[in-house]
Amino acid sequence: MSSLQALCSGLPLRPLPENRGRQAGVPHAPVRTPGLSLAEKQLALRNALRYFPADVQELLAPEFAQELQLYGHIYMYRFCPDIEMRAYPVEQYPCQTKAAAAIMHMIMNNLDPAVAQFPQELVTYGGNGQVFSNWAQFWLTMFYLSKMTEEQTLVMYSGHPLGLFPSSCSAPRLVITNGMVIPNYSSRMEYEKLFALGVTMYGQMTAGSYCYIGPQGIVHGTVLTVLNAARRYLGIEDLAGKVFVTSGLGGMSGAQAKAAVIVGCIGVIAEVDKAALEKRHKQGWLMEVTDSLDRCIQRLRVLQLGLQQALGWAGLPAALGLCVLSYLVDLAPLGEGRCPAASGFSRPLPGAPVLLLCPSREARKRKEVLSLGYHGNVVALWERLVHELDTTGECLVDLGSDQTSCHNPFNGGYYPVQLSFTEAQSLMASNPAVFKDLVQESLRRQVSAINRLAKEKFFFWDYGNAFLLEAQRAGADVEKKGAGRTEFRYPSYVQHIMGDIFSQGFGPFRWVCTSGDPQDLAVTDELATSVLEEAIANGVKASVKLQYMDNIRWIREAARHRLVVGSQARILYSDQKGRVAIAVAINQAIACRRIKAPVVLSRDHHDVSGTDSPFRETSNIYDGSAFCADMAVQNFVGDACRGATWVALHNGGGVGWGEVINGGFGLVLDGTPEAEQRARLMLSWDVSNGVARRCWSGNQKAYEIICQTMQENSSLVVTLPHEVEDERVLQQAPQL
Repeated sequence: MSSLQALCSGLPLRPLPENRGRQAGVPHAPVRTPGLSLAEKQLALRNALRYFPADVQELLAPEFAQELQLYGHIYMYRFCPDIEMRAYPVEQYPCQTKAAAAIMHMIMNNLDPAVAQFPQELVTYGGNGQVFSNWAQFWLTMFYLSKMTEEQTLVMYSGHPLGLFPSSCSAPRLVITNGMVIPNYSSRMEYEKLFALGVTMYGQMTAGSYCYIGPQGIVHGTVLTVLNAARRYLGIEDLAGKVFVTSGLGGMSGAQAKAAVIVGCIGVIAEVDKAALEKRHKQGWLMEVTDSLDRCIQRLRVLQLGLQQALGWAGLPAALGLCVLSYLVDLAPLGEGRCPAASGFSRPLPGAPVLLLCPSREARKRKEVLSLGYHGNVVALWERLVHELDTTGECLVDLGSDQTSCHNPFNGGYYPVQLSFTEAQSLMASNPAVFKDLVQESLRRQVSAINRLAKEKFFFWDYGNAFLLEAQRAGADVEKKGAGRTEFRYPSYVQHIMGDIFSQGFGPFRWVCTSGDPQDLAVTDELATSVLEEAIANGVKASVKLQYMDNIRWIREAARHRLVVGSQARILYSDQKGRVAIAVAINQAIACRRIKAPVVLSRDHHDVSGTDSPFRETSNIYDGSAFCADMAVQNFVGDACRGATWVALHNGGGVGWGEVINGGFGLVLDGTPEAEQRARLMLSWDVSNGVARRCWSGNQKAYEIICQTMQENSSLVVTLPHEVEDERVLQQAPQL
C-alpha cells in the first residue's frame, strides 16, 4: 500500500503499478457514449499518453484504448492509488506550506469512498461531478502541492495541473477553472466529446473545487428548505406526522433521509440503485428500507393517520392479511394473532399474520419520525400515491420534490420507470436514442402523477436539479401561463423558499478542521453557536433572528445526529456578519491553541454571490439579467484579490452543463493576524457582491440589507436602483 510520501513523489513509472482494473464491490459511473470518430478516438488516446514518457506508452496505449471503448472515457485505472483514500490529519502531508497540506486534505476527502459517489472514476457527486478527469492528474497535482512554496500558484485547467507559476505570498496558492468552453460550443453533446478527449471536465460545484464535505452540506440545505416549505405552504412549524416524498440517495441527494429525521417528519425517498440505498442505511441515515410499495403505503397510513379508528380496524376480516408494524409497541409480549390493548380492549385475529394497533391518540402523542428508503423508481411511487388518492380519497403526502441528477438525465442521472436499474444501464450504452425516449416518457408520467396530487393539499417544488426544465423539454405539463422563461407550474425552491434568504445574505457557509480531530469540530460548533446567540442578544431584525435560531438548532442537531462523513466539517447558513464573526472566533481559537490545526473556510457555490443560474440560484431575479454571469465571474476574481487561498470557476453545476456559471473558494485560517484580515475582507465581499446585485434587480430585502451594510462600512458604496413609481410612464411611452 502507498504512503502519503509516495503519493507526493510524482507519477509511479518505474516500476509501473499493477493494472488492477475496475474494483469490484464499489459503485461505478455509468458507461459514457461520446460518439467519437476514429480520428477523435486516436486524439483522446494521444492526449492521455502525453502524461507518460515514450518507454511506457506502448504498454499503456492498448489498455487506455480499451477503457475508452468500454467506458467512454480514459480514467487510467492502473494509476488508482493503493492507499486508504481519506482526509488525513494535515500535519501528515509532506508539504512546504500549510495551505498546500490543507488543499491535499480537501482533495483526498472528495475521493474518500465513504464520500465519493464513484471513487474510481473520480466522481464525488451528481453522477458526473469530477475531481479530476483521470488518475495521472491526481498524482501530478499532489506532487506539485508537495513542492509548492508561498511564492507559487498552482494552475488547474479542468482537472489538468498546468503547473506551478511564480506569484506573491498574497496571491491564491491555487486557481481552478472547470469547463470553460466557448459559449457557442457549450452544449451537452459537445461536452461528452470534449470530456472523452480529456480536454475539459464537469466539476459540478464543490467536486472540482475540492470543497465538498459529504452529504452534510445538502442535509442542512434540505432541513432549511423543508422547514421553510412547511411555514410557507402548510402554515406550520411542527412537521410531526407530515409526509415528504422525494427521490435520490446517492451523492448529495443521500442527505434527504437524514434531513427528514432532523425536521421531524416522515420522509419516503425512492432510489433505483440498491448500492446507494444500502450505503445510506449502513451509515444510519435511513431508518428503514423496503422494495415493496405496499409496505410504503402501510407505513404511511400507520404513521400519518395515527391508526385512526384503531378499534374498528381490529375487527377487520383476517382475510385482508394485513401486516402493519408500529414501533410504538413491543412485539415480545404479544402472541401471534393478537393486538395490544387499546383502552383495555384486545381481540384475537385468527389467521392474520400480525396486526399491531395503537389507539390514534397514542400515535399522535408519540409522533413517530421516519426515514424510509424505497428501492424502486420514484415514478412508481408517485403513481401509487395517485392510486391511493383515487381509490380511497386519501392524499398520503404533504410535501414533495425530486433530487435525481436531472442535470444529466440521459447518462445515469435519471432512470426511466419502464426499465430495471441494470436494464437501464445496458440500454443507456447500447441505444442512447431509445433510452432518451424512455427517460422523457418517464418524466411525463412523473409530472402527470404530481399534477394529480397537487389538486389536493399537496405542495411540490423543484429542487434546482433541472427536473422541471428537463420535464418541459420532454413535453410534460409544467407550463405556467403568462410566466417568464425561468418559471414553471411549480416554483423552484429558490423562488419560493430560499430566495429571500439569499437576498438577506444568508447562504451555506462551511469549515473543515484539518486536524481530523472531532474535538476541534466540537470547539468550532461551540464558537459558532456563541456568535449567533450573541448576535441575537445584541438585537437583530425578526427575519434575521429566525434564520439564526434555525442555525443554532441545526448545529445542536448536527452534533446529535453524527452528520460527519469524511472530513471533520460543519455547515450552517449565515449572513455576512455571522460569517466574519465566526471566522474571527475560529482564527483566534487556533492562535491560542484551543484548536490544534488550521481550519479551511469555504461555502457551497450555491450561495448568495457564487452562482448565476437562471433555473436555480438566480431564478428569482426578474430584471432580465438571470441569464447573465457577471456576478459569479466577479465573485471569483474578487475573492482572489482579497485573500482566498484558492478560487474556482466552473461551467455547469446543479442544473447542468451550459446552464450555469459558478465559483467557490477555500480560505485557510492559521491563527495569524494576516489570516484574520483576509477573512474579514474576502468574506465581506463574497456576500455583499450578491446582495448588491439582487438589490439592483429590484429585491426589496436585498435593498434593505445592502443599505444597512453601507451604513456600517463607509468604504462600501453601492449603486442603488430607483423604482418606476408611476406605471403609466411605461405604458404611455410613444415608442413602445
